Order: sequence, then C-alpha cells, then structure tokens
Amino acid sequence: MQPERSEPEVSEVVVEEGAPQQTQGEGGSEGIHHPAKVMRIAAMARQLLEEVRGAPLDEASRARLADIYETSIKELSEVLSPELKEELSRLSLPFQAEAPSEAELRVAHSQLVGWLEGLFHGIQAMMFAQQMEARSRLEEMRRQSLPPGSSPLPEATPGQYL
Repeated sequence: MQPERSEPEVSEVVVEEGAPQQTQGEGGSEGIHHPAKVMRIAAMARQLLEEVRGAPLDEASRARLADIYETSIKELSEVLSPELKEELSRLSLPFQAEAPSEAELRVAHSQLVGWLEGLFHGIQAMMFAQQMEARSRLEEMRRQSLPPGSSPLPEATPGQYL
C-alpha cells in the first residue's frame, strides 16, 4: 500500500531582495526572506573557516571568532523561516567557555558552512523541480489547446516546394 500523497505546500522565497517568488517547500513555509544577506554571511563564514585552518589562534582571537560565529547565527535567524530557524538553533549550540578552543571553533564554523551549503543545494533542487513542473504544465496546456487529431509539431511533408 502506497502512502497518500498530498500536494506540497507553497511558500515564499525571495530570490532577489524585494522580488518575492512562490516556491514549493517540503516542510511548509520554508523560506529565506533575504537571500543576499544569507549569501554574504555564508561567504564570510567560509572565509573565516579558511583563516582559522591556516593560523594558530590566541585567546583573544578565539573569543572574537566565537562572537562572530554567534552574531552570524543571530543574523541568519532573522532572515530564515521558523522551520529553518529552529533547525539552525538545534545545530548551533552556544560555546561553553568564554574563549572556545581552536578545535571547537573549527567544528562550529565547519558545521555552519556545511549547513549553509546544504541550504543552498536544497534551494537549487527546489527551484529545478519547480522549473520542471512549470515546463510540464506548459506542455500540457499546449497539448490541450490543439484541435483533436493535430500534432504538436508540424509534420514533415516529402517533396519540393515551389
């Protein structure tokens, strides 16, 4: 027995700041209200991760990176849907110490960058599926608008035209 399929709920995702578009999400109202801000934070987190890998950090720089990480989480939470905000808060636990260890910082930043990359891949997959569905609907509308017995493509006729 197959489970009953229901139509996916429609949510709003802003593709360019100020230009909302309707996209379908798996979990209801999943969306990003300001994708440009998310992209900037992701780029910053990725760059910080690269910097942390290459240099030893003293206590002050570890404390500063911890502050940047927590600020990034806060900024991201402001532009995410409630479902994504909850998921992010489950994954991003606060640091226990004032200045976390280098290993803790690396793990936290890697986790954040990985989560953001997963978010981007999910958005891309959702947009691709939406495009395919729109294309399918358009083709179906074209087929339905043709008179019975006609072909959607012009038939090739043999011979020369004069």
